[in-house]
Amino acid sequence: MRLKKYTDYALRVLIFTASKREGELANKKEISEVFHISENHLGKIIHELNKLELIETLRGRSGGIRLAREPADINIGSVIRAMEDDFHLLECFDCATNYCVITPACQLKGVLHEALCAFLNVLDQYTLEDLLTNKQELRELMGLK
Repeated sequence: MRLKKYTDYALRVLIFTASKREGELANKKEISEVFHISENHLGKIIHELNKLELIETLRGRSGGIRLAREPADINIGSVIRAMEDDFHLLECFDCATNYCVITPACQLKGVLHEALCAFLNVLDQYTLEDLLTNKQELRELMGLK
């Protein structure tokens, strides 16, 4: 199982934003510089996270982004489900495009479906807060003072 870079970057935006000191806003430029991600690409991710009501964007000269919820209320499994557009591990996971001749007798789809469910169930056990237990170390690595 491999997550898209889009999902990876969304999680980084959340971790970065949650690592800021209370009342301090994050901004696209500093996230871009820390993670070497284009600001244009980050803009799309930030827009999506805002639509999902995971972050709030504040416009204006002193604007930026902040979490819309407490880190303990942001479930990692839910974020990943929202950011990934498909979990079709194989052709047979999508009935519309499945042309595999052994599908009626194949056991592989069931095994992979079980593995996918286990993967997502583990992620459902964690929140953004769980990813911040080493917040000071994260702040130092991201160059936050």
